[in-house]
Amino acid sequence: MVITGAGTINPLGHDVASTLTAMCEGRCGIGPLDIPLIDRLTVRIGAQVRGYDETAHFDRPQLSLYDRFTQFALLSAQEAVEQSGLSFDGALSERAGVVVGTSGGGLNTQDDNYRAVYEAGKDRVHPFVVPKLMNSAAAAHISIRHNLRGPSFTVSSACASSNHAMGQALALIRAGMADAMLTGGSEAMLCFGGVKAWEGLRVMSKTGCRPFSADRDGMVQGEGAGIFVFEEREHAMRRGAAILAEVAGFAMSSDAADIVAPSRDGAARALAGAMRDAGVAPDNVGYINAHGTGTTANDRTECAAVMEVFGPHAPQVAISSTKSMHGHLIGGTGAVELLACILALRDGVIAPTIGHRRADPDCALDVVPNVAREADVGVALSNAFAFGGMNAVIALRRA
Repeated sequence: MVITGAGTINPLGHDVASTLTAMCEGRCGIGPLDIPLIDRLTVRIGAQVRGYDETAHFDRPQLSLYDRFTQFALLSAQEAVEQSGLSFDGALSERAGVVVGTSGGGLNTQDDNYRAVYEAGKDRVHPFVVPKLMNSAAAAHISIRHNLRGPSFTVSSACASSNHAMGQALALIRAGMADAMLTGGSEAMLCFGGVKAWEGLRVMSKTGCRPFSADRDGMVQGEGAGIFVFEEREHAMRRGAAILAEVAGFAMSSDAADIVAPSRDGAARALAGAMRDAGVAPDNVGYINAHGTGTTANDRTECAAVMEVFGPHAPQVAISSTKSMHGHLIGGTGAVELLACILALRDGVIAPTIGHRRADPDCALDVVPNVAREADVGVALSNAFAFGGMNAVIALRRA
């Protein structure tokens, strides 16, 4: 199974090209939040999609149906489809679908309408509030926009939503149920209620995201989307499609232990399973895009899992967290991070972990600190380890 199209809008760029340039430059998309009621928040930084005007892309009737997370997903899907060169008509329409990951769904819509009813005292809301805020809205509108009449649904598994969604798209193609799938994730949680809820967990940084650095102090929320065209290999080859990367393997595991605390065992089983599914050994892997949230619990647990699975080869594997640049996009994060894997495989550039100031002896791996690196990478892994102990790892191989 191969990737023939990619699209994104995120804090580093409004398309794939600008995003990859920013990753190569080690640019930071984290800054002061620009949202209503900011004075009532203690966390006032985030990775927002800046310079974005929804009215430049959608008309009023569309905006009455599209929450911000749906807008991001639609724009990303459009870019991916255009790059793929596919037209979903005729028989292909019924052999193509969409699986999108999201955690919060239409959280901006929900936040706005709670405020209207409970704070402003309004007795009525817009008739399209439910179809606008539902988690499946983005997948539904992508299906409608591109005439995708095959399997279409939404996956919600917190921070692993994107990886789980892409794993399901891979499984559907492998099972012969589809020839092409649009898949990835989208999230737009940077509203008052979304940030306030995360504040309560006491895992948020007020200064920045510094994964694997001994002076880290928490994660930073972001927003955005990444959507890809996954296509059956022979289908893509017959039409002479340009291939960005091969999706070689995927694995899931459950910690079955704690609702928030990560588990080395669960992460290790997902890592090992993805490599086993791809048919690759640890010494074949040249890059890991880490979950790397910038919390002590995640960083140390993830590094311990990598050390367990990779053994003596662990110090030779480059592992970076691009969340240091684009923040934690929650349900959309794995999709944007897959772009870093494609960058390494296709262009030979490993995106850095920026903001790294001081080594943590419990994270004694090659974390590619601060500056991007040229490298010959044949296989890359993308990690997602979510609340609830839901783990999902994707293995990509150079085309």
